Amino acid sequence: MKYIFNIAFLLVAGLSVLHGQAPSATVSGPVITFQEVVVDYGTISQGSEAVRVFTFTNTGNEPLVISSIKGQCGCTSIGDSWNKQPIPPGGTGTFSVKYDTSIRVGQFEKKIMVYSNATNGTGGIVEVRVKGNVLPAGVPIPK
Repeated sequence: MKYIFNIAFLLVAGLSVLHGQAPSATVSGPVITFQEVVVDYGTISQGSEAVRVFTFTNTGNEPLVISSIKGQCGCTSIGDSWNKQPIPPGGTGTFSVKYDTSIRVGQFEKKIMVYSNATNGTGGIVEVRVKGNVLPAGVPIPK
């Protein structure tokens, strides 16, 4: 009888998860949710100004604090482009990423690591990416 009860319980729990009704687990703390996790520069020319903006929202229930934002390599720079003040629940923020097109040609895809007190991500680190294609100077960009 105990065996049948356990199987019935697992079936009900499994069906609940399949229907999007996961067991009630409330997420507590700040949660960083990006409008886009990949920003595509498209095709750009070598030497062009390549700055794009990430927008995010604190969808959690406590203030979100961004401690730092770092690019995967020296080809991406963020500078001090984000708000250093806590972002309240429901609040939004942005930061800019500049990709160095001066000597780099070809396709690229780079990670940007956002370090914060967010409960999502891995240990408070959430990754977003930039990608695109840099054509040599003087080569026309296809329309």
